[in-house]
Formats: sequence, C-alpha cells, structure tokens
Amino acid sequence: MPPYRLFRNFAYGAAGLTPCPMLREGQVFYADYAKPDGFCDEAWKAIYQYVFALAHGATKEPFYYGDWISKPGIAICSCNDGLRPVIFKLEATDEESQIGYIPVQD
Repeated sequence: MPPYRLFRNFAYGAAGLTPCPMLREGQVFYADYAKPDGFCDEAWKAIYQYVFALAHGATKEPFYYGDWISKPGIAICSCNDGLRPVIFKLEATDEESQIGYIPVQD
C-alpha cells in the first residue's frame, strides 16, 4: 500500500491525522554532521548515520554490498513515523563540509 494511503486506512491513527506536518515534498537540505535548520528532529535521528556516511566518503560502492541500493553515493531512507512516514533520497555531493562552530581543544 502506498505510504500516503497507509495513514488514512490504519485503524489506530488519530482522528484528523494528516501527512507529516514537518516536511514537504521536494524540500532539499544539505548536511554532513549536524541536523540542518528546519529539519525534523525525529526524522534526523532515523537517517543521520546514512547522511554522515555519505558526507564522509561512503560514495565509492553501494550501501550494504549492493543488495540494498545499486548506485554508489545514494541512500533511500525513511523517518520512523509508522503512520505517516517520509521517504528521503540522500545523495552525496562534491561540496566541502564546514564545521559551524569552533571545536574545543584540550
């Protein structure tokens, strides 16, 4: 069943349950180690490890030995909202990441 129909047909959904109010189709975010501004906290918890891997060199071979995603530099993930999941296409870029803070040096 397509995800957009799942929340409407699932018997445990609250009355008036709508698609995810946090994100919209077609939004683009750039990230490497930190959650982008405006990105859902719960969705970030579900996908950050893939974002980090792609941002730090996991681009030469497909994830999980090619039996999950066939194209290097790509991951397809979803948030963990079981009634109205958002599906993400993660892509590595050639952009250099920059730390947005000064690291503490001991």
